[in-house]
Amino acid sequence: MSTPEHFLELIQKSRRGKFKIYIGMSAGVGKTFRMLQEAHSLLRNGIDVKIGYVETHDRPETHALLAGLPIIPRRRLFYKGKDLDEMDVQAILNLRPEVVIVDELAHTNIEGSKNEKRWQDVLEILESGINVISAVNIQHIESLNEDVKRITSIDVRERIPDRVLRLADEVVNIDLTADELISRLKEGKIYTSDKVPQALKNFFKSEQILQLRELALKEVASQVVRKVETEMPKNVAIRHERLLACISSNEKTAKTVIRKTARLANYYNSGHWFVLYVETPNESPNHIALDKQRHLINNFKLATQLGAEVIKIERKHAAEGILEVTSEKNITTVCIGKPHFRLFKVILSTTIFNRLLNRLSRSNVDLVILS
Repeated sequence: MSTPEHFLELIQKSRRGKFKIYIGMSAGVGKTFRMLQEAHSLLRNGIDVKIGYVETHDRPETHALLAGLPIIPRRRLFYKGKDLDEMDVQAILNLRPEVVIVDELAHTNIEGSKNEKRWQDVLEILESGINVISAVNIQHIESLNEDVKRITSIDVRERIPDRVLRLADEVVNIDLTADELISRLKEGKIYTSDKVPQALKNFFKSEQILQLRELALKEVASQVVRKVETEMPKNVAIRHERLLACISSNEKTAKTVIRKTARLANYYNSGHWFVLYVETPNESPNHIALDKQRHLINNFKLATQLGAEVIKIERKHAAEGILEVTSEKNITTVCIGKPHFRLFKVILSTTIFNRLLNRLSRSNVDLVILS
């Protein structure tokens, strides 16, 4: 049934600017180059397009494309003894171009800026009705953080929530083979010649590039699936997934379960998913260390950033709480950690776990044990 709130939501969506993201497996694939090419094409077609922020990294081919494009001057800031610049969000809002180009979506703004992150600047620009074209590398996606760390041994600090990608009207993958990317590196098209040997030893290894490329291709494919499902006629019956991630106070395992469930929620285009923490007598604040309590709070924050609704309840047995929430929230998939996961050990040792398995087997609910 249509409600006033639903109609207001439709109005707000129509007023919001369109959002396009170029995504790639690494630096140097050509995201900024492609954005600038598109800007020239829009300009030739009479569209008021301006450069809000572009980082060419002194790449000659990319820098040359700035010629002829209207550039909004950056905001100058003096911070920690250095003269720095940032994108001038207020100038963009005042000038109101039809389209603005904003590079480096995962960038962290200088302390004292209105927003902490550039993606927050972009959301503000979109809300004002201005269309945005932006770019980001696959390693900056929050839910992929652990996968990227495993592949590259690098803990990427600047990340964007997965929901930012979900807000995009179009996601375009800029794809190169590993050989093509390494050739570009060796030709000096990505970094200056003095940085090439180190880059080849670190990030630009063929096996790493292949794995990052796979992540990028999968991400864009899942975006296409979500778009198809969103635009599918309403009379087509589809199962709407509702996922529940079950965590304990174990910091690392809980993070893994949250991020992997977020990936599943993204894949299934699940608009609503949950993270459940069942506080058993053994996990009460009086029984777990302060550092574990802090980790738990941080994991709740991570879950919220990834789009989950956090549920915290107190029960004698963890499985009892899982059963209740699964029923109350009409959960279709329950996600828990693998057997060494403390929560799994707790519920496995109780007879109520058998009830959980029996209940799930009788209903249309999947149980996923995450590695």
